[in-house]
Amino acid sequence: MSETGSVKFTCQQVAVEMPRFAGFAELNRYRRKLLVLGVIGVDASGVGFGNLSIRNGATPRFYITGSATAGISELMPADYAKVVAYDFVRNWLECEGITVASSESLTHAAVYESDPTARAVIHCHDKKLWAALLDEAPTTPKRVEYGTPEMAYAVRRLFEAPEVRRRKIFVMAAHDGGLVTFGRDLQEAFGILKNEMGSHLKDVKHRHVLNSELRKSSRAGRRAKERRAHP
Repeated sequence: MSETGSVKFTCQQVAVEMPRFAGFAELNRYRRKLLVLGVIGVDASGVGFGNLSIRNGATPRFYITGSATAGISELMPADYAKVVAYDFVRNWLECEGITVASSESLTHAAVYESDPTARAVIHCHDKKLWAALLDEAPTTPKRVEYGTPEMAYAVRRLFEAPEVRRRKIFVMAAHDGGLVTFGRDLQEAFGILKNEMGSHLKDVKHRHVLNSELRKSSRAGRRAKERRAHP
């Protein structure tokens, strides 16, 4: 299920109580930071967006925020799901927990599968940064929808080039505002996001200053021309 409740994949859920797992506190700590930035949460229409996960040790399994939890200020272990198996071809996954895993679980799985060093994944939304990075950073095709097997395959193809491993961020072209960062832990994944946001802000300020200087130069030129015309 997605954050809005629509089924995106076949989920085989083992409904067991989720214990307080290793990394739970870290997930909540960085989730709070993302909420403060406004890159995860619930939009004006009441639709949730954004999710994050951590790998379960050295295994392909991972813990991820559950479906329809974006509006909850502080998550409990029961608000997370543990993805224990998945199949891109069948558009299927198996998860443990009381809540169903996020619809972006297959995308997270594709990152973990493609980069054995990745231990954390953040999927967030920032329309300005998304627009700035679209096709400038590694970007999935515009025809590929989020939460689908096609997205998982598209992510795996991104990892065939070295840039995505170097930058640790990619853009979901068909998912308005959708960005994914990853790293050896949530601190690195969050740091990648903050650095990209900072770089974008600097670029915006630089363009603003440059445009302001060009306008001043243009006005000065016009005044000089007027003085020459009317000595």
